[in-house]
Amino acid sequence: MLAGALGEHRREMRTVLAGLTLPDPAIWRGRPAMVSGAPAENAFPMGAVCRQDSFEQPYFAYWAARLGEALRYHRKLWEFVFVSQVLWERGAVTTGARGLGFGVGLEPLAAFFASQECQVTGTDMNPDNARELGWIDTNEHAHGKESLRRPWVCPDALFDRNVTFRECDMNAIPADLNGFDFCWSACALEHLGSIEKGLDFIVRSVECLKPGGWAIHTTELNLSSNEDTVDNMDTVLFRRRDLEDLAARLTAMGHYVAPFDFDPGVEPLDTYIDIPPYRVEPHLKLALWGYSTTSVGIIIRRGPA
Repeated sequence: MLAGALGEHRREMRTVLAGLTLPDPAIWRGRPAMVSGAPAENAFPMGAVCRQDSFEQPYFAYWAARLGEALRYHRKLWEFVFVSQVLWERGAVTTGARGLGFGVGLEPLAAFFASQECQVTGTDMNPDNARELGWIDTNEHAHGKESLRRPWVCPDALFDRNVTFRECDMNAIPADLNGFDFCWSACALEHLGSIEKGLDFIVRSVECLKPGGWAIHTTELNLSSNEDTVDNMDTVLFRRRDLEDLAARLTAMGHYVAPFDFDPGVEPLDTYIDIPPYRVEPHLKLALWGYSTTSVGIIIRRGPA
């Protein structure tokens, strides 16, 4: 009875909060409009935070269609577009380039890069660990190469020729994963057990690259505090200072880290905080462990050997 009453109060509270804060559906329902677009030349000169204005640019509609994704106001789509656009505008997506994806789950990025004749290695954790952490139950785990196949993104012949898969513990990347032209992860590194482990993973991912190669990652950014946060849990929240410390660390090692634009935006969907159970859309900013958070993109170029 107590559990039932608590569940009822939670649903009532969510209904009240949504009624008070959810932006006018006319702003987001059935939008943004699908327009004729193309990859931009300089959409992300800096690391960036997921914002409403990104979704309304022609390049965003292009990438959503190219990746076979429904165009919607959702931060996961923003992560896919960020990774694709950042690598594209830096000239990394070329025939014969070698790409390495970490914690790829069921995302469309490996298939897209393969469609461009990149040689892609997709990785994810072993199934036993994924099952223990609940990733299989939520359909967010890649159990092999077939999990990455997207015929509407990449023809099967190209996919079969250009994609390989292997298991990989992101906390212990094998030494033979090296010499890549680019690597990426989309909101995976916050699940490695701690902030320190997530930052160490990013540093190690850069070591998987050739000199001049690009590492592009997205993760959780704590918008509420630069001090208090969530650490040493299954999901952690990085603060601005954590990313600034990471940039200083990588710079001292001779690598380039694009400056960060931490502006969270001021449009209606930027100021709406989605609360559990999360909406299909709009879902740009969300409440997690009592903090407001969103996705942030990180851009790193490996320095000379």
